[in-house]
Amino acid sequence: MFVFSKIGWFLFTPSNILAVLVTGGVLLACLGRWRRQSMVAAAVGAIGLLVCGFSPLALWLTATLETRFPPPNPMPAHPAGIIALGGGLRLHDSWLRGTLSLSEAGDRLIALADLARRYPAAKIVVSGASGDLFGEGAAEADLVREHAHMLGVDPVRILVEDRSRNTYENAVYTSAMLKPEPGQTWLLVTSAWHMPRAVGAFRRAGFSVIAYPVDFRATRPWWPFGAAAAGLGATDLVAKEWLGILAYWLMGRTDALLPSPYPP
Repeated sequence: MFVFSKIGWFLFTPSNILAVLVTGGVLLACLGRWRRQSMVAAAVGAIGLLVCGFSPLALWLTATLETRFPPPNPMPAHPAGIIALGGGLRLHDSWLRGTLSLSEAGDRLIALADLARRYPAAKIVVSGASGDLFGEGAAEADLVREHAHMLGVDPVRILVEDRSRNTYENAVYTSAMLKPEPGQTWLLVTSAWHMPRAVGAFRRAGFSVIAYPVDFRATRPWWPFGAAAAGLGATDLVAKEWLGILAYWLMGRTDALLPSPYPP
C-alpha cells in the first residue's frame, strides 16, 4: 500500500492532471486530432489551473480540517508524554548536511521543543522513518534525536520510533512501543490539517491521544492567493490529505471518516 500510494499520488496530483490537460489538449489540437475535444480539455485544464492557483478553494478545504481539533484548553497538567509525528524535516537535506533542515511543517519540531521544556517529566517520542519511496537515508526520528541539542532537548529524553512510513504505521508502531496505560495523557503533535487522520489512526490502534495541532495554513480561508504556484501547492497538499482520509476510512485504518474532537 505504501508503494501504491506513492505512485498513485504522482499520477493523480491535481496540478499534474491540469497541466497535462492543457499541454496535451493544445498539442493534439495542433496536430489536428480530435480538435474540438482537445480544445475542451485544454480549456478545462486552464480554468482549473486558474481556480486552483488563485482562488481560496484550497484554503476552504484546509480550514475544514484545521478547525476540527482545536488546541487543548486548558493544557493537561502532567502528560505522560508527547508524540511528534515526522514530516517536519527536509529529510534528504538534513541527512546530507548533518543538521536539522526544517520543512514547511517544521512547526512540529518547534512545538516539540517547547512542550519538552514545559513538561520536563514527560516522555518525548518522535515517530517516523523515511517517506521516500526507496527509503534512502536515515530515519527522521533518528536525525531528530541525533541533533536534539539544536532544539534544546536532551537526546537521552527522546524515544524514537523509526520504522513507520505513513500515518497508520506511526500509530501502530508507536502504540506497540509505548503500550499506553488507561488514564494516561499523551499529547499528539502534528500539522492541524493532518490531525483528523492522525487522531483517527491512533484511536484505531487503541491509543487515545489529545490533539496538539500546529502548522496552521488556512488562517485566512477567504483570501485569494497572490501567486499561482502557492495556490497549486496548497491544492495538491489538501487534496492529498482528503484522499488519504477517504482511503484510511475505506481500509478501516481510522475510527471514523472525520473523527470527532472528543473520543466517542
